[in-house]
Amino acid sequence: MKRDSKLSGVLHALLHMAEMEGPVTSESLAMAMQTNPVVVRRVMAGLREAGFVSSAKGHGGGWVLSCPLDAVTLGDIHQAVGSPALLAMGNRTESPGCIVEQAVNAALDGACREAEALLLERFNSITLADLSKDFHRRMTGGGFTHKDIEHAL
Repeated sequence: MKRDSKLSGVLHALLHMAEMEGPVTSESLAMAMQTNPVVVRRVMAGLREAGFVSSAKGHGGGWVLSCPLDAVTLGDIHQAVGSPALLAMGNRTESPGCIVEQAVNAALDGACREAEALLLERFNSITLADLSKDFHRRMTGGGFTHKDIEHAL
């Protein structure tokens, strides 16, 4: 089963946007997220509705961050992009007649609910500012400059 990378891609794009001196086009963000500009516009629309980004049309337009990085958590972004499933595991049969399968489903469902709750709790404690600080630490520690990281934008 293919893992959902939407959250990872959006976070990547948002960190790039935080480093930019102006609007970033959907096309540029699509390159960073390795997707189609239409997908970017759809995802960014959820972020705009949540108040995390804004956009301007026309020449020189694009997407910009519209809130401080320390005011937004990974949990906020996860919710704004539609709360995609956090775990890729599922039951073999959702409504089994077999009592063995019922026991298996109950155990897996309970464990998955607990794991997702812990993961969401952790997401809610990590801000975009935390990610940005880690990025800057890695950039300077590796001897990189902003020019080196403009690989996709």
